[in-house]
Amino acid sequence: MSNWFHNLFTEISIAQSVIIYGLVIAIGIWMGRIKIAGISLGITWVLFAGLAFSYFGIEIDKGTEHFIKEFGLILFVYSIGLQVGPGFWASLKKNAMTNNVLAAAIVLSGVLITVLLYYLSNNHISVMAGVMSGAVTNTPGLAAAQAAVSDMHAAVADKSLITLAYAVTYPFGVFGIIGALLMLKRIFHVKIDKEQEFHRKLGVLRANKPVSVHLKLENHQLIGQPLRKLFSLLKEHFVVSRMYHNGEIITPTPDVMLAENDVLLVVAAKPEIEQLKLLIGPVSDMNLKTAAESDLISRLIVVTNAAVTHKRLGDIPELHQQEFTLTRLSRAGIEMVPHGDMFLQLGDTIKVVGTEEGVQLVTKAVGNSLKKLEVPDLAPIFIGIVLGVILGSIPFHLPNMPVAVKIGMAGGPLIVALILSRFGNLFYLNNYTTNSANLMIRELGISLFLASVGLSSGKNLSVAFADGSGWIWMGMGVVITIAPLLIVGYIAYKYFRKTYFEICGLLAGASTDPPALAFATKLAGNDIPSVTYATVYPLTMILRIVAAQLLILLLA
Repeated sequence: MSNWFHNLFTEISIAQSVIIYGLVIAIGIWMGRIKIAGISLGITWVLFAGLAFSYFGIEIDKGTEHFIKEFGLILFVYSIGLQVGPGFWASLKKNAMTNNVLAAAIVLSGVLITVLLYYLSNNHISVMAGVMSGAVTNTPGLAAAQAAVSDMHAAVADKSLITLAYAVTYPFGVFGIIGALLMLKRIFHVKIDKEQEFHRKLGVLRANKPVSVHLKLENHQLIGQPLRKLFSLLKEHFVVSRMYHNGEIITPTPDVMLAENDVLLVVAAKPEIEQLKLLIGPVSDMNLKTAAESDLISRLIVVTNAAVTHKRLGDIPELHQQEFTLTRLSRAGIEMVPHGDMFLQLGDTIKVVGTEEGVQLVTKAVGNSLKKLEVPDLAPIFIGIVLGVILGSIPFHLPNMPVAVKIGMAGGPLIVALILSRFGNLFYLNNYTTNSANLMIRELGISLFLASVGLSSGKNLSVAFADGSGWIWMGMGVVITIAPLLIVGYIAYKYFRKTYFEICGLLAGASTDPPALAFATKLAGNDIPSVTYATVYPLTMILRIVAAQLLILLLA
């Protein structure tokens, strides 16, 4: 009996792989609960648990290991893309350029340090490419370097040393990135609770969150004109949710004729409020929300009817009645002013103002059945993953480069997820998942990825350190990892006024490092690092791949 039990853990099989992965992930997550000086490395412990298992001789099927590693990474980045998509598109309008310039500076400074260390050491440039890829935890960069070595017919020893250098520096690269985040936290004297409160206030200002104000109509040029005339005078979208008109409070239609001393309850982004005051008139003391003579009510309704998500709001007849007005729309924590060109998405929350009958009409039209959202539709999610893998596998041929560039299994799914989070409903690809379901997929993916990296790398540690090379590679890797992050992180904080949470996402994205993102998100307690990560990740991934190839093509 003891033989079969021993063989179950040692003989390579599907059952053995499942058991080893289960133990590595469970032990790593339990270890992640340990705090040192109030700080925990969290799920990153799964990597170190995998390294320990591998170091002591535990092996699993290589094909299984490679599949689980790539599939875990795909699940992680795809769920990240879906979660932060709305915030990502909003960020492109504000500070995407600055973030990407800072991320590119991190990549460039890392490459320059690598070249400097190459000239100061006796290592082949291919080995330095492996050191750099491991130091910044960029697996596609490693693959690009290996492809460049193969195309140039370099020595076989060089190709094997690339992987070994990568394996040695990768674990310390993960730890180094997280260490850089903690060092910057100490340098900037960051208090997490104060940072969270600051972001709460900052979010209201940056997101142009809709606000409401009562305005008294005193513009004589508008008196006698239909309400739609007012809408035509301002390019930005706004809503008149309630209106005091001819002695009663109504939810106005665009055809209602404006009269002197009308009071309009306007909902708009804060920058537009001042313009509306100039167009309509001063702020009124009247409060239409609490007026006793009003029979209007307001209610939050969740979109659960897929049929209304494939049409413009302006093209949905059920939402063009006189008994109600759609005043706000909330999507992934971002509030917007609804307008006719907007497409609804499953999970959107709409604020409706109207009569009891009008609100019931909206509820019937959009669904408001929360039980429907609890059952995820997996087919569109896997279609999105397929599209992501296809995109990641497309070779891009750059001038004067003999090797085609690919954005890889991480970059492709992330980009597709970001696109589908915004436009998926137009193609009947509903990628909505609840926060808990998204978090489950995200944690499962990163756990499988980290366990795979650990199980594939641990056995190489003793080989690398036998002749002392491993210590040298590790030292160089630490410099390549930490120096650019500290320099650019300090510049971003002092001169570009980036917050600490934004810097965490920026540094994790510039290092294309999912474990660092997982750590930063846990530390922040919100998705702010994830949004910045997603903003810089696509460009950084391409730059990392190209940089690894250029090192070999130009210096080999």
